[in-house]
Amino acid sequence: MEPPRGGSTGWVHEHPQGGPPAHPIARHRRGIQSWEEILDLELTDRAALVSGGAQGIGEAIVRTLAAEGAHVVLVDRDQASGAALCEELATAGCRVDLVVADLDDASRCRTVVEEALAHTGRLDALVNNAGVNDRVGLETGSPDDFVASLRRNLVHYYALVHHALPALKDARGAVVNVASKVAVTGQGGTSGYAAAKGGVLALTREWAVELLPWGIRVNAVVPAEVMTPLYRRLLSTSDEPEATLDHIVRRIPLGKRMTTTEEISAAVAFLLSPRAGHITGQHLYVDGGYVHLDRALT
Repeated sequence: MEPPRGGSTGWVHEHPQGGPPAHPIARHRRGIQSWEEILDLELTDRAALVSGGAQGIGEAIVRTLAAEGAHVVLVDRDQASGAALCEELATAGCRVDLVVADLDDASRCRTVVEEALAHTGRLDALVNNAGVNDRVGLETGSPDDFVASLRRNLVHYYALVHHALPALKDARGAVVNVASKVAVTGQGGTSGYAAAKGGVLALTREWAVELLPWGIRVNAVVPAEVMTPLYRRLLSTSDEPEATLDHIVRRIPLGKRMTTTEEISAAVAFLLSPRAGHITGQHLYVDGGYVHLDRALT
């Protein structure tokens, strides 16, 4: 079946996890004829590189950008998952290519960008997403572990943008960095990840300033509690996974539920699109109010 091009990604009509349905819009209002007209993000034929794109938030970003008509290159160390995703989307008529790479080695980022450009010929968008909360804390880690965590979660963000910069300048492209609420709330026992994600937020502002002369927009999306395969695995290590999950969701003000990966990917796609053409240097929290709303609400 032909995927929607420049229109609905397939999940906007029914909200996941029991949330409210999408608000109906009168199609005749202001001359609007269809949902496709309303939701067109003007990403058709744009080229995007997404790191950590084989599973979780990265997978949702790849799916959304591909459904919007972009040519997506996903980068991941998991060849099997990445290849399966590419095959599925190609069968649906999308253009998705895989570059297999371990981004812990920042020197690999140059060839990643070269391989992506070999597939697409241009680069309009770059999504820095790869990383993991590796629990390198003060007591549970060491200085060497801390540096390794920064390589795992921050250094390749810089390296990919650095090597992609000539192509992004040519396209007057856009960058979205996926950060984490841990950067602003702390978590305990995860110094490396917290420092890396704090660095992501700082670099988002720094790059937004540095790249103004070329019209390159740089923004960050900040998730809090998002249900991903990794999150489910972490829950499974709890003595009472369901009770642990209930404890978490009861503290999320909007809807008392986890954020979905599709909600994160929708924000990323919007920020990459020309529809967000005057937005740069922003940290967009997609978290149901988890970080900033009064705890008394929960």
